Amino acid sequence: MATVPAPSAAIGPVGLRGLARAVRANERLFYGILGFVVFIIVWEAAADLGLYRRSLLSSPSLVWAAAVEDFGSGVIWPDLLASGLEFGLGFVAALGLGIPLGFAIGMFRRVDAFMSLLLFGIYSTPKAAIAPLIIIVFGIGLESKVIFVFLLTFFSVIVSTVAGVRSAAERHVDIARSFGASRWLLFRSVILPSTFPFILTGIRIATGRALVGVIVAEEIAANAGIGHYIELWGAFLQTSKVMLGVVILGTFGIILGEGVRRIEKRYEVWRQEIH
Repeated sequence: MATVPAPSAAIGPVGLRGLARAVRANERLFYGILGFVVFIIVWEAAADLGLYRRSLLSSPSLVWAAAVEDFGSGVIWPDLLASGLEFGLGFVAALGLGIPLGFAIGMFRRVDAFMSLLLFGIYSTPKAAIAPLIIIVFGIGLESKVIFVFLLTFFSVIVSTVAGVRSAAERHVDIARSFGASRWLLFRSVILPSTFPFILTGIRIATGRALVGVIVAEEIAANAGIGHYIELWGAFLQTSKVMLGVVILGTFGIILGEGVRRIEKRYEVWRQEIH
């Protein structure tokens, strides 16, 4: 009777080679997850060994227990929805205005001269200084949070778009013009492909700034949102719930940033070299 080889002996090397290829293809993700796991283990071990007070920095096990409790009871869902809505509206508004305005500033000299001083003045003003004014004018509701997120996000988008427009290779522009390309054709075939990777970079940077805007605005004055959640439980010294809010924000930021980074990498070949 023929002997059937053990499954591990038959497919083991093939499985290991496939795993190695998967790791190489997703090296950044693999080592990022590995680093996160190591950090969690060290954090929990330090808490168990009494190297710090759990009441100050909590521990992964206590944060997990707080997550199970608040997600299970539904307490945290209204705060997540509120922050998500503020983030989404402010971020989309910044993209919708920042990208077209960036193209206009980069392509038209008079628009650049007209807008540059105003934009630089607004950009130079510390946003934390005008946050109380925004809240006084628009209240502690949704409007003030969206405006604050917009202000923190808008300039990252517009600066990256302008840089992309101005990075378009002059020889490509000259060639298109020499063949009688219209302004629209020049924009569609030369300027837009050159600018798109820069726009993606600006979006990736803007996601982090938008999250900061949401939390800062909610901690100054809000009755809902993750920033409010962190501020509320911090006042009661519930550090496990405070850390839960921080972990949620970090996870959301990582997912958004890595998602945009993957798209950005796909279109990296469109980026012009800047000398």
